[in-house]
Amino acid sequence: MRRVAYLFGGAAAAGAGTYVVVYLYRWQWQRAILCGVLLLVVEVLLLGIVLLGRLARIEERMRDADRRQEDVLARLREKEAPTAPSGDRFRWLDDEPTSPTYVFVPVLMVTGVLLSGLAWLVQRIASATARPMAERRLAGRLSVLAAPDPDGGTDLDDLPRPGARRDRGRTLRVLAAGVVASALLAALVVGLADLTQTREEEAADSEATSLLLRVDMRGTDMTAERQSLAARQLWESCRDSTSAPLSRASLGELGDGLFAGVVRPALSNHDRMRLRGCLEDTGLDRTHLTVVGIGDADADDD
Repeated sequence: MRRVAYLFGGAAAAGAGTYVVVYLYRWQWQRAILCGVLLLVVEVLLLGIVLLGRLARIEERMRDADRRQEDVLARLREKEAPTAPSGDRFRWLDDEPTSPTYVFVPVLMVTGVLLSGLAWLVQRIASATARPMAERRLAGRLSVLAAPDPDGGTDLDDLPRPGARRDRGRTLRVLAAGVVASALLAALVVGLADLTQTREEEAADSEATSLLLRVDMRGTDMTAERQSLAARQLWESCRDSTSAPLSRASLGELGDGLFAGVVRPALSNHDRMRLRGCLEDTGLDRTHLTVVGIGDADADDD
């Protein structure tokens, strides 16, 4: 499922990034902004998927570390129960005394009891004054030395030996893939820079540039007067979109939503692209303008 999300997210990001460049090349700023916002949304989505995957792996490692810590803590706290020997424990009391030192045995026993009580008291005081997380921290430090889980852990035989050299074939494949990716990225950057840069162009030989526009409007109350007003608003808003200001630009109505525009002097190819991109990108409410055709016009043309 995650691979499918990566596939669709990568395709959407590639498409959005491509159209950002295309619309910037066509000087269609509104569409470029929309595609840029879509690209950011897809990138944030992919980043969220990656972060969720990393967090899931971190949680799994923490749970594994907690299991190992609890195991080590249980081993530290377990105590062996003393096994009682068979027979009478105080059989020596029934024997006859064979030396005068026999009388010191009870004294030694009493002394041992007192020393045991004193040690118990010291242990209780130490446990009461010590930090309660000392054993748990010690278990946490020792958990890295615990054996891996045999059920879901990685087999030690599958891991590379310490100090072993990496496979040369794998290293060469990674290096070749990196070189190819770098070359493709450099070619992409150089190609986009060549396509999108603005160059100085020679002036056109024609006297004027003519445009044929079509205005489409949605709604039942959109009359021809409103259509003409929208066309003139869009035309006036794009008069300063070219490198040379359109001081001599006129727009006439042909009927059926068609309009003819004439610009003097004639525009260069780059200015045509800028003017066309501005006219098709700029929009009013429920209005869309399409450049049907654009070309040069001479003085003797009708």
